[in-house]
Amino acid sequence: MPRRVRIASVNVNGIRAATRKGMLEWLDDADVDVMALQEVRATEEELRAALPGWEVVNDEALAKGRAGVAVASRMPSVEVRRVLGPEPLDSAGRWIEADFDIDGEKLVVVSAYVHTGEADTPKQDAKWAFLDAMERRMPQLGAETPLAVVMGDLNVGHRELDIRNWKGNVKKAGFLPRERAYFDRFLGAQGSEVTGVDGSTGPGLGWVDVGRRFHGDIDGPYTWWSMRGRAFDNDTGWRIDYHLATPELGARVTDYRVVRAPSWDTRWSDHSPVVADYTIGT
Repeated sequence: MPRRVRIASVNVNGIRAATRKGMLEWLDDADVDVMALQEVRATEEELRAALPGWEVVNDEALAKGRAGVAVASRMPSVEVRRVLGPEPLDSAGRWIEADFDIDGEKLVVVSAYVHTGEADTPKQDAKWAFLDAMERRMPQLGAETPLAVVMGDLNVGHRELDIRNWKGNVKKAGFLPRERAYFDRFLGAQGSEVTGVDGSTGPGLGWVDVGRRFHGDIDGPYTWWSMRGRAFDNDTGWRIDYHLATPELGARVTDYRVVRAPSWDTRWSDHSPVVADYTIGT
């Protein structure tokens, strides 16, 4: 019989700091089955120590204390992949796929941490290469299983609704038209010719932005706020943390929410968890 599987994604901004500041208390009440984590900034041993009782698979960044992604779960994964594309793609600590057998159905959970980028610099070149690799991998994932979700801090606000101050950011990494066009294709009707916001064209992949589908065309809800000024208090945020699901999995969403902290001083990360409930199992 199908059951509810609660899946969360959160950029923890350092797992050890997050658990010290209150992440474990949140987990005690959240009833999460699977978590995709980004910016873990820890070794596998440190990650396991920070999340006692969880099954953990991870991919560390090459530079100590940087990036790092993981999938933590209440049940063991059956297979793990850590390679997004061939070298020299800079994906270490930024992409991990974990397969689960949920009551007879295969579920693939991806934790992704896309580069922040910086317009017209080598940092942006690394981001373009990563987004290109995602665009190649996502159709393969959909062909391998009808139930897959790519989650994480994808560092792109897709639409004007996704950034409070979008007019001031159209020439900055995170809201560049070329970046947004990738999401136009990710989410465009499968097989259709999609014209991106930058004028480029390419085939739609048919994936579902679970947050946008669930909340509709409203501002946000935002998932990240700068630590500077009063961005959190004024809700001057960005929606850059996503659940991107295959069409079949997207049709099985029963709830979705951004878990915004009640106040600035109760935050345990500069990102909020994004949590969705899916119906999975035969």
